[in-house]
Amino acid sequence: MPPYDYRALPIYRFLTRHGRLLRLSLLMVGAAILAGCANTTTHDTAAYRGFDQEGYEAGWASQSDDPIGMLLAQKLRRSPRASSYPGGAATDNTLLAGEALNYLGIRYRYGGSSPSTGFDCSGLVGYVAEQSLGLKLPRNAAEIYQLGTPVRRADLQVGDLVFFNTMGRRYSHVGIYLGDDRFVHSPSAGGVVRVERMDMAYWNKRYNGARRLDTTLIASARAQN
Repeated sequence: MPPYDYRALPIYRFLTRHGRLLRLSLLMVGAAILAGCANTTTHDTAAYRGFDQEGYEAGWASQSDDPIGMLLAQKLRRSPRASSYPGGAATDNTLLAGEALNYLGIRYRYGGSSPSTGFDCSGLVGYVAEQSLGLKLPRNAAEIYQLGTPVRRADLQVGDLVFFNTMGRRYSHVGIYLGDDRFVHSPSAGGVVRVERMDMAYWNKRYNGARRLDTTLIASARAQN
C-alpha cells in the first residue's frame, strides 16, 4: 500500500492552523518515534521517514499504532478553537471522526467494545459515538445502518458511517469516513484500528453504502444524558 498522508484529510488541514506549540510537540514525538519504533505485522506498521517542524513535512505509512494521528485527534477534540472548523461550527460528525482517531492501534477483538478489551467494527463505532456524542448505537453493523439518513458515495462527508459486505451479507462491516476516500475502522482478527482507503480493490468491491447520523437523533440522545 502507498504511504498514507494525513495532509490530505480535511481534519489535518484544519489542525495545521493551530499554532507553533502543536508543531513543537509533534516534532518531539516524531523524534522519539524515530529513536525507537517497533513494527507489529506486515499490515500493521508505522514507518516514519522524516519530520519538518514548520510545515509538518512528514512522510509516513500509517496503518496501526500512530501516535501522530492520536495527537491530531486529541487536538481537534480538545481545542477551544474547534468551533472555527472550515465551513462553520465543528459538526457532530467531525467530532465523531476526531474521537475515532484516538484509538488507532487498538487491537481487534470479536465482541470487543472498549479500548481495554479491544474493538470489533461495530464496537469501535458504538464506543466512539457514545464518547463524542453521548449516542448509544445498536451493537451490530446491520442495525446501525438503519439509523440516520442515506448518503451517496459522491456526497460523503467527514464522520459519515460507511458500510461494507465482508461476510457475504450486506452491511456486515462499518467504519467512519475521514475524507479523501479514507476511513477508520477495526478490520478483523489479528488487525488493529487503522485508516485505509476505500478505493482499494478489496473495499471498493465490498462497499454497500453510507449513513449520516442526523441531528435529531443526536439531540435526543443528549437530552436523555
